[in-house]
Parts: sequence; C-alpha cells; structure tokens
Amino acid sequence: MSTIAILGTGSYAPERVLTNNDLAHMVETSDEWIRSRSGIRERRIAGDGEQTSDMGVQAARRALDDAGLKPTDIDLLVVATLTPDMPMPAAACLIQQKLGMRTDVACFDVNAACSGFLYALDTAWAMVQSGRYRKALVIGVEKLSAIVDWQDRTTCVLFGDGAGAAVLGPGDDSNRGLIGLRLGTYGDGVDLLCIPRGGSAAPATAESIAARDHCMRMKGKEVFKLAVRMMDEAARDILEHYQLRADQISLVIPHQANLRIIEAISQYLELPMDRFFVNVDRYGNTSAASIPIALDEARRSGRIRAGDVTLLVAFGAGLTYGSALIRW
Repeated sequence: MSTIAILGTGSYAPERVLTNNDLAHMVETSDEWIRSRSGIRERRIAGDGEQTSDMGVQAARRALDDAGLKPTDIDLLVVATLTPDMPMPAAACLIQQKLGMRTDVACFDVNAACSGFLYALDTAWAMVQSGRYRKALVIGVEKLSAIVDWQDRTTCVLFGDGAGAAVLGPGDDSNRGLIGLRLGTYGDGVDLLCIPRGGSAAPATAESIAARDHCMRMKGKEVFKLAVRMMDEAARDILEHYQLRADQISLVIPHQANLRIIEAISQYLELPMDRFFVNVDRYGNTSAASIPIALDEARRSGRIRAGDVTLLVAFGAGLTYGSALIRW
C-alpha cells in the first residue's frame, strides 16, 4: 500500500481576542491567577453570527491552497468537533456545501473532544489507504464559547474558538507520511469532563438551561492528573510500537490544554521544552482544533523540516487519548 502523507495544512482563528484582563471584568479572576495555573494569556472568540462550520471552511480553504488542490479534488471529509452548528446534520455536511465540494463526497463528524483530530486523522488515513478514497480533508474545529459557563471561573478561562485542517493523500515519497496512530479511551472517567444535560438521556429544559447544565463541567484536579498520565503513556506506547526513542523526535505537538501539563510531559519524556510546540498562551484550549492549529503554525514557522519526525499527542473528554507519528 502507498504511503499516506499530509499534503497541506491550514488554520483559522477568529478576530476577537479575549484577554485575561478582559475576563477579570467578567468573573472573579486575574491575569496572574490564570497564567500561573494554565499558561494562557488570551484566547479567540467567534464573532457574532460566526459558526463552527464557517471557521472550518476558512481552515479548509487554507489547507487546500497549501496542498495545491481545489474542493472538488476531495472525496472524503471528516470533521472533528463537539460543537457542531446544530445536533443534526453533521457540521461536515454544512462545510461540504459551503466549500462547494462534489455531492459524491463522504462527509461525517467525529466527536472525541480534545482527541478528536487524531481520531479523525486515523479514520481518514484508514479510508484513504483502503483505496476507496483518493484524497481526504480532515478538520478539527470548535466554538467552545457557545458551551462555556461564563460564570464559572474554573472553566471559562481555559477555552477558546478556532479551526485547523489537513489534507491527506498518497505520498510521492515512501519515506514521507503518516507512520502510525494509537488511540484509546478511559471510559471510567466520563463524568470528569462532560456536559451534563442536553442529550437524549436528559433533554434540555427551562430549568436545566437556567442552571447552565448545558455547559461544560470539569473536575479540574482529576482531569489534570489523568491528562499527564495518559498523554505520557500514549507517547511512550507509540514510540515503543514503532521502535523509536524520544530523542529521535524532532518536534512534539501536544494538545494545548495547559502549559503545566505540557511541561510535565516534557519532564517524563526527558525532552527539553524547546522540542515542544506551544501556542496555548495565545489560543487557550480549542479542543479538537488545538493540534491542527499548532501543526499548521509549526509548519509555516519552519519548526518542521523535511526528514523530521513529529509526535502528536492528545487527551480529552471521554476520556479519550491518542498519539500519532509523522515523517515529513
């Protein structure tokens, strides 16, 4: 089977910047409190009328331009998101229509929260490698500002909006492309990070909306500990599986949830922080958009060069986790 490579990447962040000082006027917090606990200093917030699908389209166009392709060249679209425009249809269907893609394109969403891009990447990789699809567009996009409780200072300071995308297709070099992915789930922790109501088990009511039970709820200390443990294990697992040492990795692109988590992974893997790409300070946690935004910025800034091996690693609600290795 031919090597499947990333042919292009793109990203998009809304224009509106919400700083820590802005948040200090909304909830009881401060720039120092937020920075010391998360490393975040600002995040992007979608504009009025700007939907998840709109942001996904922007990132997709940039990825297609980078790959030298048109929307009509794509025959598979996989969108990772937990914040689609509406419960039904999938955000992928809206993006397909807005991009002007062909109607014989397979389009669907994947919801694995912050690990979503890796789940979508693995799915698209397998489908393209099967030979039934030629080129795939994979998008990670979130409008988390729509599901954040802006009265809860423990969560509202952490999240932001944005989108990232990658185009997959057969590579022209057998040494370049996706080496492999490893995915997993720790279902015992489903209640640690969730939206309690609004699904079929507990449909939204006037009372639940008033109680803001349709917003994210997180047990921060427990999630932090598991995030460090599971991301470390996911990284070690894929390195061992493909017989690579940590010091052979040119760049680690972790899920951008918290600078302290990234620093802990750096220590456990015994890799210096300059081997890690970090932009959590500018975007906060954008869930499924986190890794593809960072991946695109790393490529465009020259942090990724031909011959490099990059490690992607993520952890999210579910509790899902995953890792990926790419040779450029």
